[in-house]
This record gives sequence, C-alpha cells and structure tokens, in this order.
Amino acid sequence: MTSSHDTSEPHESGLLTVDLDALVANWRQLAAMAAGADGPVECGAVVKADAYGLGQAPAMQALSAAGCRSFFVCNVAEGELARSLAPEATIYVLDGVSPGSGPRLAAAGLCPVLGSLAEIDDWAETARALGHPLDAALHFDTGMNRLGLPAREAGAAAARLAEHNGRVRLTLVMSHFVSSQKVGASINARQIADFDAARKFFPGVPASMANSSAVFLPERPHYDLLRPGYALYGGNPTMGPDNPMRPVAYLRARILATHDVTPGETAGYDAVWTAQRPSRLATIGAGYADGVPVSATARPDKPGGAAIVGGVRCPFVGRVSMDSIILDVTDAPLSAAQRGGWAEILGASIGVDELAGRAGVIGYEILTRLGRRYARRYIGG
Repeated sequence: MTSSHDTSEPHESGLLTVDLDALVANWRQLAAMAAGADGPVECGAVVKADAYGLGQAPAMQALSAAGCRSFFVCNVAEGELARSLAPEATIYVLDGVSPGSGPRLAAAGLCPVLGSLAEIDDWAETARALGHPLDAALHFDTGMNRLGLPAREAGAAAARLAEHNGRVRLTLVMSHFVSSQKVGASINARQIADFDAARKFFPGVPASMANSSAVFLPERPHYDLLRPGYALYGGNPTMGPDNPMRPVAYLRARILATHDVTPGETAGYDAVWTAQRPSRLATIGAGYADGVPVSATARPDKPGGAAIVGGVRCPFVGRVSMDSIILDVTDAPLSAAQRGGWAEILGASIGVDELAGRAGVIGYEILTRLGRRYARRYIGG
C-alpha cells in the first residue's frame, strides 16, 4: 500500500513513513494480552483524529484486513468515512448524538455512544421515526467528568431505555479511565468498582473500559472489548522507560543547507543559542508548521529536540522556526551532513514520547499534529 508520493527521493522537504505492518503487529500484541483471561476478548481500534494523524483510511484498511471488527471515531464525519472503509464493522461514535444528528448517524449505520438521558431520548426518537430499532453504546462517567452518565444514574438509564420499548438496543456499556497509565493509582480501583456497579443494570451487554494503558494494568479490566488507540500507533502506553510497542511513524526531513560557525556566533531567532566551539550547522526542512513544536527549541538552560544524521544524534540549536530547524551536525559524518541528505526526527532511535518529552507536550499531540506538507509513504499492510 503506497501513497501517491511514494518515490525514492520525494521533492518535498519532509517524508513521513507509516509502517502498517507495525501497526497491525501492535494490534495483535494487545489482543493477545487479553485473550483467554475470562473468555474471548475482542480488540477494537480507536481511529479518531485521522488515526492519530497517521491516516484513517490506510490504518483502517490494514486493521480490517488483520481482523479488526470494531472501530471508535470521534464524530459523525469520521464515522461516515469509517463506514465507507469497513462496511461490515461496528463503528462507535464517541461524541454520541448531538441535537438533530440522529438521522445522519442512522443513515451511515453508526453506533453512537450515548452519554445522557437526553441522548437516549433523541436516539429512541430517531428509531421511532425510522420504524426500526437502532444500536447504541452507553457511556458511564466514573471519574473523568467529561462525557457520560454519572455511574449512579445507571438505574435511571436502564429505566429510560425500558420506557422506549426496545427502540434502542445496547451493544456495549463503557467507561473511561482517568489515570490508567499509573499502575497503583487509587482512582483506577474506584473507577472499576463504580463501573462494575453500573453494568449490573445491563446484564448480558458487553462491556469495555480498557484504553491502551489499561490493557497493561494488573487489575486486567479487559472485559469484553479493548479499545486501544495511542499504543497502536507506537506510543508508549506505560510509564516505564521501555516502550513495549513497535514504532509506526518515521519522520525524516531533508537537509536544505549547511554552514560553519565560529565560537560566539548565534543561530536562529532571538539568538537563543550561541556556539561554544567551531560548529557545523545544518538546516532541515521541517518546523512548527509541520508539527514539530516550537517548545522543542533548545536553550542554554534546556535541551531541545534532536535528529539522527548519519547514525549520530544531532541536537536542535536555537528556536524551531515555522518551516525549518537548525541542527548541530558537527559530530555527524560529513558524508551524511550535506545538502540533500536526510535527518530522522522520529523513528527507532527517537520515539514519539522522547520528542514529546523534550518539547514538554504529550506524544498524542506530536502524532496528531504531523503536518500535511510531508510526503507520505505507507509500507506494509
């Protein structure tokens, strides 16, 4: 599977390569971790935000071919695209039913995640108007205070569904962790207990609570359906130093120019970096317009990002600009640190979590903001 820009030497100044085989391997690894715990456990996939910035269409096509049958998106537009890509899959829409959106959701065969009594009523009214029942998931808030019915209202939700005489058919009850990446956090146990109490009102309905990090919790809150996102795309779902997932995104930027500076010379806007030794600098064709945060800027009191040139880690120097970043390539092989060469910003050596940490953001932000000016290449799948 390749993009229209799949050439050996793209003319664009940046190249984003997405390894679909690694994506599928990550999905299979997560599925295997839950299989057999308390019976069969399905592994779905969260593909919202354009599959975390890496391309909803190629990601869904690869995962569907591997056997994924449940996908989670954010809104109706993402759901419609998902339906066109996976005609037989269950597509859950996390934003639920906004006023007036019921007919459009139903027309695409989408399964909204209902988070209030009003949404239950709206979806039931859509079913009544269409003359047939409609499927839905029901979301209980167990601590996030963002979306979902309070867990204490589970009885009221069950009663409201009963009032609608089967017009809304529940296919899933779910909740969402606050701090699942923190093993031993007391809120994890409380959320699991609250969710277990709420789901007792819906006997026989499959349940889901495990996002990427929760798959690794010792409590194994896997229930019937996993819904990983970040880990699928190579992000570290744990707080440990070793990432159990394979990298999926590889980002390279072309070296546009090189020049030598003497001690005392500065580089970049506002002269926030000063050469301490004779240095060779390289300007690469990626910047904050392409999703590399300006907060990855290097300052005397804070190291910034880095890139790999000729197998050598080369630090960012000075401020990240809109279209470019300056690297100190003094220690890189001269043969690699030349105009037209490539610097790897993301890959096996520098993962998404490291770049995020050096920029003071989270890896989710790095992935979802990867720019559209890159050439894109999809391998595997």
